Amino acid sequence: MSPPRPVVLLHGWTMRGAVFAPLAARLGPGFACVAPDLPGHGAAREVPGGLGTCAGVLADVLAALPAPALVVGWSMGAAVAWTYAARHGVGRMAGLITIDMAPRLVNGPDWQAGLLGQTPARLRQTVEEIRGDWPVAAQKIARTMFARREGGADLSREAAAALVLDNDPARIAPYWDEMLAMDLRPAIPALRLPYLVAHGGQSRVYPAAAAEWLAATAPQARRLAFAASGHSPHLEEPETFAAAIRDFAAAL
Repeated sequence: MSPPRPVVLLHGWTMRGAVFAPLAARLGPGFACVAPDLPGHGAAREVPGGLGTCAGVLADVLAALPAPALVVGWSMGAAVAWTYAARHGVGRMAGLITIDMAPRLVNGPDWQAGLLGQTPARLRQTVEEIRGDWPVAAQKIARTMFARREGGADLSREAAAALVLDNDPARIAPYWDEMLAMDLRPAIPALRLPYLVAHGGQSRVYPAAAAEWLAATAPQARRLAFAASGHSPHLEEPETFAAAIRDFAAAL
């Protein structure tokens, strides 16, 4: 019998590794899942964060595994995976799945696939709420995670809001600033490994154009839309998402 395939699951901004527990259970014994709490989140909430620091955490996790791993990055977790690949290459990655993320969040003359509905005023308001009214910001973040008001099959909107609110905004806000400033588009053509670009067909966060661009730009990428999902298809269509991972891993 083949050993279980290593899988590293990278959570999104304001979340934690435990949100992947239902997915890991669905994947079953053929997969050995690791879902670290990234710096500033969960059990690592007191650790200063940043995408580079998170990429270092991923480097340590991958180095400790017995074989190259399938890396799954949701939202900010995708940015962590892209940052890691740009710094360390893809030798320790057997494949990559990203979930509903854009390599650049802010739109401009040469890029219109960033955050949906953005205006300079709305971006400023979000920054102000993160720093000045975290309870309000937490509720808004939770609402945008899902296509349906009540949330997903594996995480309700109320539970998601509680997870977001549990964070220290002083640790979380710098991530948002960094992601607003980032442009990881140059890293994507160098992702020469099997790559599944997953996104929610009803995402309230990113347009389908972001996933389309990623799938067209990474050499071995293909796109998979989850029609009934928003920003969190692994939580909203969990059985379908787990099946997609199994199929993708079987072809590696």
